[in-house]
Amino acid sequence: MQLFKQIKFLVEKEVILEWRSKYAFNGILLYVVSTIFVCFLSFKQINPITWNALFWIIMLFASVNAIAKSFLQENKNRQLYYYTIASAKAVILSKIIYNIMLMLLLSIIAIGFYMLVFKNPIGDPWFYLLAVLIGSISFASVFTMISGIASKANNSGALMAILSFPVIIPLLIVLIKFSKNAMDGLDRSVSLNEIGVLAAINLIVITVSLLLFPYLWKD
Repeated sequence: MQLFKQIKFLVEKEVILEWRSKYAFNGILLYVVSTIFVCFLSFKQINPITWNALFWIIMLFASVNAIAKSFLQENKNRQLYYYTIASAKAVILSKIIYNIMLMLLLSIIAIGFYMLVFKNPIGDPWFYLLAVLIGSISFASVFTMISGIASKANNSGALMAILSFPVIIPLLIVLIKFSKNAMDGLDRSVSLNEIGVLAAINLIVITVSLLLFPYLWKD
């Protein structure tokens, strides 16, 4: 129960801080909207395969910009304060939960605007939306873990890019295949393997975060 109270407190803290300084979320939202609009001005019309790949590329870079600040913006004094009031597991889980909430909101807005700007070639919209939501959760969990590791290094921005590359590429491949099945309107049972792989990746990443982060937090 103590762990849940700490997680609840830290998540509420993240939400309050974000609400007080809305420029962070508004900046990411502006980035996504402007990128989609620039892509529309450049391509006008694109085939379904490019439509799908372009959306995930936009969401990938939006995720990096949105989540990289999770630990990188925390100064040492604030980290020391967290160390005195909460456990390491509560800190990393609260960051993951908050970033999942942030990415879910951002992805819903992004896919809505993307479908509004570009012609919608999706055969199964609700299943494609499921792919977007699962992808957002995956991006949030992976980049939160990488951000926590990179924050302990001097050149944290470069380290985050290096560490995330071997994890995010397989994740993107599975997401693109999953969402492509939804675009083609294939039977939903065809994508069960992809859903299982994504669930396994998220479970592994969160488990590794819980095991690894306490050792990093002691530093």
